[in-house]
Amino acid sequence: MRPVLRFLALALYALSVGSFAQSIEPLPALNIDITQTSVSGLSSGGFMAGQLAVAFSSIIKGAGIVAAGPFYCSQGSLLTATTRCSCSGEPVLACQVSPASTAVPALVSAARTFFSRGLIDDPANIAGQRVITIAGARDPIVPQAVVQQLDSFYTTLGLPPGNLSAVSLANAGHTMPTVKYGAACDASVSPYIGKCQYDAAQAILGWIYGPTPLKPPGARPAGHFVQFDQTPYLPQRGALSLPGAAGLDSSGWIYIPDDCKAGARCRLHIALHGCEQGQDFVPVSGSANSGLFYGKTFVTHSGYDRWADNNQIVVLFPQAVAIPVTNALGCWDWWGYTDGHFADQKGVQMQAIRAMIKQLASGSASQ
Repeated sequence: MRPVLRFLALALYALSVGSFAQSIEPLPALNIDITQTSVSGLSSGGFMAGQLAVAFSSIIKGAGIVAAGPFYCSQGSLLTATTRCSCSGEPVLACQVSPASTAVPALVSAARTFFSRGLIDDPANIAGQRVITIAGARDPIVPQAVVQQLDSFYTTLGLPPGNLSAVSLANAGHTMPTVKYGAACDASVSPYIGKCQYDAAQAILGWIYGPTPLKPPGARPAGHFVQFDQTPYLPQRGALSLPGAAGLDSSGWIYIPDDCKAGARCRLHIALHGCEQGQDFVPVSGSANSGLFYGKTFVTHSGYDRWADNNQIVVLFPQAVAIPVTNALGCWDWWGYTDGHFADQKGVQMQAIRAMIKQLASGSASQ
């Protein structure tokens, strides 16, 4: 029954013109200071954010990771990903999360091995990053113990304690915390955005680009959302070049403050949605929050645009897409559904996002 419902929902989506539909444009070349690039994400987006921050540490200023675990946590195993790095395999697979289930020493060793093989930037760069982690004490999918091991990974790899902000929200489930948008804070349901009286986007951007406080949002938006063409960043040949095979959608979103569009020197933040949060994800049962398809829910309601406006921050929202069987929930690849390079610079999704960064920063004379 579920496949039939999904097919019907997809058919209706294809025939409709979504409320967020607009012309799709190429990514612009902006005056971006590439050394001020940062990244964040929720759940699979959090794992992906961690991968980007480690693999491209020479250009990543900081990371905000919500409800996710350490770099290369799955070690290429779906079983490990769903039982030891999360409890997402339940009820089929018993959760085995414990205070040491992610094997942090092995992950630190793996990062150093990847560097020795030329697959990632020098992990020593991480000492200069600013990292904030956010855990929900009521999260049944990525328990707080996993996020605590993420903290341990960073400190073991050399991140100074003063550069790490470890946030624990006592009433939060598996969710992107906002002040007043979404489901109940302790709920772990679509749209995985929760009314927690906590502005995660502000906390993430404020920590990474601190210690000077962010300028508060204005009364009106000072920028625009633009739907951009992701196809130039997809593989051009081989099996992963087939539509959707790499888990990347054909378009993504970017928020550009007006002064950045006008040529001001700006910073770049990459915000990565979680599973079941991509624009083209189609739930088999609608809800008041998600509707027929997910659309721009994460893009417009996660809160990044409000804080980007007056702080000269461009926000890139790349989009993952579901793949039957291997990635049915539209997650970012943090366990290897694309290939064994999913966590390093040769990974197809890693290369795509790095190419997007390069394009956006190509308008700077210093790049």
